This record gives sequence, C-alpha cells and structure tokens, in this order.
Amino acid sequence: MSDSENQSCLMGAEDTVSFLVCVFHAMEEWAGLGQLEDYLSVLEYLLWVFTPLAVVFILPFLIVILIYLSILFLHVYKRKNQLREAYCNNLWDGARKTLATLWDGHGAIWHGYEIHGMEKIPDKGPALIVYYHGAIPIDYYYFLANVIIQKGRPCHSVADYFLFKVPGFKLLLEVFSVIHGPQEECVRALRNGHLLGISPGGVREALFSDETYPLLWGKRKGFAQVAIDAQVPIIPMFTQNLREGFRSLGTLRFFRWMYERFRLPVAPVYGGFPVKFRTFLGDPIPYDPNINAAELAEKVQQAVQSLIDQHQQIPGNILRALLERFHTKHKDH
Repeated sequence: MSDSENQSCLMGAEDTVSFLVCVFHAMEEWAGLGQLEDYLSVLEYLLWVFTPLAVVFILPFLIVILIYLSILFLHVYKRKNQLREAYCNNLWDGARKTLATLWDGHGAIWHGYEIHGMEKIPDKGPALIVYYHGAIPIDYYYFLANVIIQKGRPCHSVADYFLFKVPGFKLLLEVFSVIHGPQEECVRALRNGHLLGISPGGVREALFSDETYPLLWGKRKGFAQVAIDAQVPIIPMFTQNLREGFRSLGTLRFFRWMYERFRLPVAPVYGGFPVKFRTFLGDPIPYDPNINAAELAEKVQQAVQSLIDQHQQIPGNILRALLERFHTKHKDH
C-alpha cells in the first residue's frame, strides 16, 4: 500500500475499527512486515534442506553422550559402594555387567547386532583379538559387552593416547582395563591370562579408511611381536557394514593434512544410521615359534582381509545395509 493509499484509507475510515485497520497496514508497510511471509518461507525451505545434514552429524555425538552417561554411572556406583570396597576385591564386576547389558541392548535395538564365532573366544586363558577399526569402533564396544555377558570375563583393550586426554574418561578406561599400548604392558596382560583387543590400523584407519574397507596398517608389526612374546593365539575380527553405520570426512585433504602434521584426529564423523551389524570372528592363528613378527603380521592382515572379502560387499552401501536390518537370516557374500 503506497503513502497516498494509506492517507486515503485513513481519511475515508468510517469508524474506529476501519481506522485501526488502516493504521495497522500503514505500520506494516513502514516496518517492511509485508515481506515477513516470504522470509518465513525461505527459512522453512532452509530448515527442510539442512535438517538431514544436521541429523547425520548430531547422531555421532549421541554416542559420546552415552559414553559420558556410562562414566556417570560408574561414579555413582563407586560412591554408593565405598563401604563395600574394603570387603570386596571385585568392586567393579556389577558395574561392568550392568553397562555391558546397556550396550548390548543398544546394539540389539539400533543395529540388530549379531556376533558369529563367539565360541572361538576362550572361556579361560589369553588371546589377542585383532580387529578392523571403524570411524567409531562401536562394534568393538558391543563385542566387549558380549564377552562380559557370555564369557563372564573382561577383555583388556589398547587405545590411542588421545583418549586418555579426554576429560572424564579416566575412570571408564581404568574400569574396563584400557591401556595405551606399550608392548611390555600388552605382553604382561596376556601373560596374566587376559584377553586383549587391538586394532593395528588405529586412528589412521578410523579416519582415512572408507566404504571400500582398506586396511591401513602400514608396516605395523608390534601387535604380532606381542603375540609372539606372550605365546598366545591371535583371533581376527571384522564387523559387516561398520562403515555404513558411521563414516568419516578424513578422506578430505585438509583433515588428512591436520592429522599428518599435528596428529590431531579432527575429521568430522557422521552417520549413526541403524544399519545391520554382524561381527565375525575368524579361526584363531596359533602361536608358531618358527615365524617372525613381520610374517605373523602379514598372516593376520590376510586373515582380517579374508573376513572382509567374505562378508562385506564392496563398496559398502548405506541403503543396502539399512535393508539388511530387516533380514533375520545371515547369508555370506
């Protein structure tokens, strides 16, 4: 409405209501509110476009929240059982089993998690479990939960040093026997009869592997030397559709440069899709005094690669993995 039209409206108002309506239209024109509907339409469109993008980046943070809730539970458990601590050598058994039940339930509900070959994990005695590292190794958390529930024993784990720098993680890492990974400490854990899980690819594999599932182990053979020194078998492990659940932007040049230059694992992770997860445990590779660490490392890498070739369609596909969530029977690829 133009100025002349506003004046005509005001002068021609026959009653108070008409006059107020004219005043409202004049103020609306003056404040530019006539375009408000257009602005809202644009905002609605942007919200529709960016909501899926926001969701795939927010879901990984839900895993972090779940971890912190686990830590909170441990702190509450510790406080509640301080009096019992002096009389019980296994203070954390109840906490481990409770958290294992929570994580196992999460895996069953969200990913229909299955584990094949659990009988290959010994009920007693040591073994080294070597696994492929996803963008977020949530499959390994589910595996640890199943070991606690089905085998009644914990599994020690080797993690990258940066986890030990994350505020609040100290208690969780201690309770679940996570170590930084000096070879001497790994050998000691195995000689004491514990299970030990390690991913030779580590953070590099987590960030820079992709839906084609390449093993980024480089020339690492320390894990093989640990198995030789401790004289224990190695059990290969791989989880189907792991990269379809969570993916990393580490393949972008900038994030790769940041890691190589500063060792900062800052590549964003997105996903959290409820795809089907199946963990496969290969046949144990027994201790052999006649092969060296390099030969054993190559043998283990071939065993993990064989699991990938047998159970994972390459390249991975998120939609296909989602559809597999509705199939109850497993079919080897």
